[in-house]
Amino acid sequence: MSTPHTLSPDTLAAQALGWVAPEHRDLAPTLHPASTFERAADGSYPDGRVYARDHSPAYDQAEALLAALESGYQALLFASGMAAANALLQALEPGAHVLAPRIMYWGLRNWLQTLAERGQITLDFYDNADHNALSAKLRARPPRLLWIETPANPTWEITDIAATCAARTAGTLVAVDSTVSTPLLTRPLALGADFVMHSATKYLNGHSDVVAGALVCREDSPLWQRVRQQRAVAGAVLGPFEAWLLLRGMRTLALRVRHACASAQRIAETLHGHKRLTQVLYPGLPSHGGHAVAAAQMQGGFGGMLSIRVAGGERAAMAVAGRLRVFKRATSLGAVESLVEHRASVEGPGTICPPDLLRLSIGIEATNDLIADLHQALDVSP
Repeated sequence: MSTPHTLSPDTLAAQALGWVAPEHRDLAPTLHPASTFERAADGSYPDGRVYARDHSPAYDQAEALLAALESGYQALLFASGMAAANALLQALEPGAHVLAPRIMYWGLRNWLQTLAERGQITLDFYDNADHNALSAKLRARPPRLLWIETPANPTWEITDIAATCAARTAGTLVAVDSTVSTPLLTRPLALGADFVMHSATKYLNGHSDVVAGALVCREDSPLWQRVRQQRAVAGAVLGPFEAWLLLRGMRTLALRVRHACASAQRIAETLHGHKRLTQVLYPGLPSHGGHAVAAAQMQGGFGGMLSIRVAGGERAAMAVAGRLRVFKRATSLGAVESLVEHRASVEGPGTICPPDLLRLSIGIEATNDLIADLHQALDVSP
């Protein structure tokens, strides 16, 4: 008897798990705008749904697909990536110790510091790429929650998820922001993490028309039930149309991510050593400090994000961004259009981002067009 063939993540995403609506056999997912649901005559809810804030059928297929892609127990959608991360933080015990990376999405980093100032958590930071230093911190003061972001925005340091999970002590939960890597490249739960967070606005949706977030857990637990409660009572929920758009975007995830990875790799290799640049930051380059870990941890590519550091400092970097024609100057990442952003000025006072750094999000345009655009912007005498 032959072993059943296991479908690849590419196929699961493309067919959105292959769900077909029973009434009309629709291949396109159905939009569910209902906000409330009728009780039976005896007061029960035959379908188990009470109110759309926490029981909307609009979430079912997208959440099931994301849980399957991450090989997790369950996924929850939220109104944004920040809402997803905050739901997990709010579910922790008061005063819980959180250990977070020094380099990470600045909005969440600032929020962690705000929560610490309010006394809701205690907080310490670690060097993303220094496994020995991180292991020492895990032993010296075991955190309740260890937050990992890899590759880390915007300088793309790599943290070894499996080694870090193995180094923790009992009672420490590990959550991974895998927004940049996506479940097609890295599977944090399989590497030992307890939770995966996505800013679904980015690669999962991929079209710059939805703000959304998601959490996936490895197994059920009292903490996960508190996360579910937090979503229901705090109300940071996704609208049904946005959930539908997110699911539609996820069906082309494999095509977009794999093209972006291949394109980013070529661009990084082309720009490496350019006379107008002091550094190209991309895990796919052998010169990157985390390349070996990334090669083992990321399957099928090194992501669609890279950063360049421009010789001449902040003014020169801003001038290069201003000369780009194909790249759009805008916040966000992971969409079909390629974006450039001067992160230090966006993050503002207190940023630890180098002032000469430009962050590039590689889209699905022709790679040669993107390379030509970068060359014309860089190859101008200062």
